[in-house]
This record gives sequence, structure tokens and C-alpha cells, in this order.
Amino acid sequence: MAKRRQTPLRTSEQDVAAAKRAPSTPQTESSAFRLAFADDEFMTAEETRGIRFQLEYQKPEARMREAGIASTVVLFGGARIPEPGKPAWAAMNDTQKANLEKASRYYDEARRFAQLASETSRALDFKEFVVVTGGGPGVMEAGNRGAADVGAPSIGLNIVLPHEQAPNAFVTPEFSFNFHYFATRKIHFLMRAKAVAVFPGGFGTLDEFFETLTLVQTGRMAKVPLLLFGAEFWSNVINFEALAEAGTIAPTDPQLFHIVDSAEEGWEIIRQFYDLPASSHVVAPQ
Repeated sequence: MAKRRQTPLRTSEQDVAAAKRAPSTPQTESSAFRLAFADDEFMTAEETRGIRFQLEYQKPEARMREAGIASTVVLFGGARIPEPGKPAWAAMNDTQKANLEKASRYYDEARRFAQLASETSRALDFKEFVVVTGGGPGVMEAGNRGAADVGAPSIGLNIVLPHEQAPNAFVTPEFSFNFHYFATRKIHFLMRAKAVAVFPGGFGTLDEFFETLTLVQTGRMAKVPLLLFGAEFWSNVINFEALAEAGTIAPTDPQLFHIVDSAEEGWEIIRQFYDLPASSHVVAPQ
């Protein structure tokens, strides 16, 4: 965090320390006596939900603003997609195992795509086009790993889940954030996004894709390159043509996104959209 500016007033840290030194009496042991901001019971109460929303927005915002991160490239995608050659840990049957192992090629595509984005970010002093993922395994790991391949920082926006989702090892530690609220996490995914790449995934990925698409469609978010990786996957999962034919979306709405099959194809759309120079070097996945 930014260094605290000098002030003649006592700091909150000083008063937290002083409060801990108070003599033990019925009064000081009462929960009422605790400093409000240092009282876990109060800060996790139903009445302070609005404050928690604000804090979950403010903490990552302060850290990224301090680092000068102006824009990001977002990678959404399935946690269950394994690295090629690794077991499909989430498979529940032979069919899922075969399909997840086949989908492992998207791990490599996500990794290469993140390398391309990060090479451009390097040329801009790592202030623009910084890779951001959900911070977990699968496609998310591949994205952070691709940035690490070329020595670039990357962001991970984890969230506390019933089955623990620990940050993957490739997230830059000082940009490894953790959330309670999906809503504030989504804000941080998109508020700096100059491009959004969506790889095959499950309910979470679909939710993230449709929220992004809805924001663009309704004009609540500027049009940015929105890429769907995997023509076969997306044509099987979502029938966009049927939605248009039914009249529930405009005939032109499918033009809000691009379906691509390779990292190079996807990055070329972004490069042309922003008139960027070609990346100078990409490290092949090992």
C-alpha cells in the first residue's frame, strides 16, 4: 500500500496498539469498547455489509492505482481444464475425462495469448494490457503462467469458495486478491478491461461472459474486443443464431464478439482494434 502521509493526528494503527494495552476490566472486555474498524464481529455483521462492499472495491483499487495499472486483458475460462499431459482431475466419468483432456489445448492457447498480451504490456512499462484472471487453476493458471513466462506481472482475483480455490503459483503475489462478493470481483474484472478473452468453461465462465456481453450490448460498457476461444465448443453450447431468429436478441448482436481458435488469431483482433505494434517475442510453452 502507499506510504502513509505525515499528519499531526494519531494514526489508526497507533490507536489499535494502544487499545490492546488497556487494562482488562468488564468495560474494556465488552465488544462495545472495541474500535469499530478493528472489531471482526462488527465488521462481519449484516449491518455492515455495505461497508464490506466498499472495502472489497477499495483495497484492490488502491493497490492497482498505486502500481499505475491503467488497463487489463481479462481471461475467463474453466478451472477444470488441465494442462496438456496432466490428469483431468475434475472428470467424473470416462466421457468427461476424454473431453477435458481434449480441451487441454485451450490451456496452451490461453498461455500463449497471455504471453502475447504481456509482451505488449512490457513495451508499455507494464501499465497497460496487464493480464488478469480469476486466480485459480485451469485456464486461469494458464493466463497467469503466460505472463510469468515473459517476466510480466499479472493479477489474480480469487474468491472464497466452499471448496477452497487457492491462488495459482503464477499470480504476482502483490496482485493476488481475494473476494467474498462476486459483485465487487466482477467490477474489478471489467473496470480496466481493454479486451476480454473467454475460453471454454462452466457456469462461472458463462456468467462472466454473459455479464460482459450484456454490459456492452446495453451501452453500460465501451465496446472492447470480446473473444470466444473454441468455435466447436461455443457452437455446441450456445445457439446464438436461434436467439436472433427468436427475436430475443438483435440480428446484429452476435457481431459484438469474435469466435477464434488460436492465441495469434485472437491477439491480432486486439492488435488491429488498438493499432498496436506486433509483439516482438513469444516464449513457447514448455
